[in-house]
Amino acid sequence: MSSIADPVAGTPVSDSKAAAVSAPAITLPVAGERELRLDLFRGLALWLIFIDHLPTNILTWFTIRNYGFSDAAEIFIFISGYTAAFVYGRAMLQAGFVVATARIMRRVWQIYVAHVFLFVIFLAEISYVATRFENPLYSEEMGIMDFLKQPDVTIIQALLLRFRPVNMDVLPLYIVLMLFLPIILWLMKWRPDVTLGLSVLVYALTWQFDWYLTAYPSGFWIFNPFAWQLLFVFGAWCALGGAARMSRVLSSPVTMWICIAYVLFAFFVTLTWHIPQLSFLMPKRLEQWMYPITKTDLDVLRFAHFLALAALTVRFLPMDWSGLKSPWLRPLILCGQHSLEIFCLGVFLAFAGHFVLAEVGGGAFTHALVSLAGILIMWGVAWVISWYKHSADKDASKTKRTGGNADMAGGSV
Repeated sequence: MSSIADPVAGTPVSDSKAAAVSAPAITLPVAGERELRLDLFRGLALWLIFIDHLPTNILTWFTIRNYGFSDAAEIFIFISGYTAAFVYGRAMLQAGFVVATARIMRRVWQIYVAHVFLFVIFLAEISYVATRFENPLYSEEMGIMDFLKQPDVTIIQALLLRFRPVNMDVLPLYIVLMLFLPIILWLMKWRPDVTLGLSVLVYALTWQFDWYLTAYPSGFWIFNPFAWQLLFVFGAWCALGGAARMSRVLSSPVTMWICIAYVLFAFFVTLTWHIPQLSFLMPKRLEQWMYPITKTDLDVLRFAHFLALAALTVRFLPMDWSGLKSPWLRPLILCGQHSLEIFCLGVFLAFAGHFVLAEVGGGAFTHALVSLAGILIMWGVAWVISWYKHSADKDASKTKRTGGNADMAGGSV
């Protein structure tokens, strides 16, 4: 049985494995080479999340959550697991468990600090708007009323990741998943398939025994780490050789048609949500079995929908697709390459857009203008960050030579 040294460190593989790697599947980039498809879809997820966090508008109908069971969150977590495993898996093989763990913990700390700064700035933004325009509904809508009532207790709970305003649930999930990445990588170095099996077992036990993390002041985490870890571990498994081993299955026409059929089925079901007149076409027994399709515990229908979309993507969008070099896709790729910063900016811009639309009002044109303005700002900031890192930072080349690509791993939210 092969170890993760084969795909990660570039160890020669057998002819059969080489043929599998050449099949249309997610493949591990060569050391130092970015997988632009990951950056592309990570950037797309950032834009989709920003649009979905705004009040419903025309652009909302272009987000994937309206046409299937999964949404941009699944894209984020999968790519997070994939890129983190690629970067830190290599570090674990080359430098050992202790050094790799230290690097991972440093990245966890960076993400945690980003989350705390975002929390403070977000609170300041909401509090200023609510006070300046004498509208306390903003504080209630964004979920910060408990902070205004008991700021001392709430701050402590926020530092413990138990209190989060609206739209700030993804980073805490990612922090928790990254904390367990050293153990995940160590287990995958031993037995990757067994590690994935253990992840599936935890997922099943979560559903069976209703495991969850509580939130403050009441309720639970919107993204249950016990369930969402499956998508993160699956991404890591794919990065460390799993995708190559699945290549024959992914390239099968049978797999392709099963995925297409499931995507069409999910589209039909979601269509009945938006057009109630079509609900009579849904068998009652099927509805009773399917609903609710919960996001909190990563419903199996959501997971399957993401898998179907991913399988079709790697089949019809090869790694060497010339369109990845197109200037039209450059804004998406740039945002994906700096997604930690752009995600935080997107949360800030989402409330700003919410405020503008609530105060100014307007029709479809105003909604579209606010959405496009936010996307342009995200693109502009990503361009500035990229320019700084590649042109203004004299130590950029040294950083790339001395360790893993933090943008590739930590840039994923």
